[in-house]
Amino acid sequence: MDSNLLVQYGPALLRGFGVTILCWAAGCAIGLALGFVLMLLRRIEVKPLRWIIRAYIEVIRGTPFLIQLFLLYSGGPAIGLRLEATTAGILGLGVYGSAYFAEIFRAGYQAVPKGQVEAALSLGMPYGGILRRVILPGMLVSTIPALVNMMAILTKETVVLSIITVPELMYEMQTMAAETFASFETILGMALFYWLLVEAVSRLGRRLETRMTRFLSHPSNARA
Repeated sequence: MDSNLLVQYGPALLRGFGVTILCWAAGCAIGLALGFVLMLLRRIEVKPLRWIIRAYIEVIRGTPFLIQLFLLYSGGPAIGLRLEATTAGILGLGVYGSAYFAEIFRAGYQAVPKGQVEAALSLGMPYGGILRRVILPGMLVSTIPALVNMMAILTKETVVLSIITVPELMYEMQTMAAETFASFETILGMALFYWLLVEAVSRLGRRLETRMTRFLSHPSNARA
């Protein structure tokens, strides 16, 4: 890549990368929180509620993220929901990720041995305590790889946000390519940026998995 292009467009690309990180981090946070709540609500023995949650998950997983983003940003004003592009992008990522995170959490919940939960109940522990001390640790160990994988997928979904004019990395790259006709350099640079981001997420996930496993295997924490 021409060094002059880096000097001219470097600040804009860094700003775009910062917006990408912001949208991804905030979208993942919303998706994780909403997905966990959906998983808990789905455990409630109320059939209409479970049907609604299941329908929500299937609709979100069964439709492309681009369509969901258009409905949220362009269709929102029809029902009085007017969002800035960046806000719509973050919310869209959160909603899209929540359906997948909910299924990951559901699988992790079911992977916790029932005997551990029954033992905690026999000791008179409240559900909140069982959730915090028994279910959550077991869930995290079994779901961290899948959660990290989904978070890595969401990093690449951020490229779609440029379509609704979110000034993230893809948007700035497209601007540079349109003004300089340096298409190859633009694509190569974008691929490098996203590879670095996905690699960072993967390494962080592996470190978190190792630390969590080590923490739970410590005798003092196992008795807690």
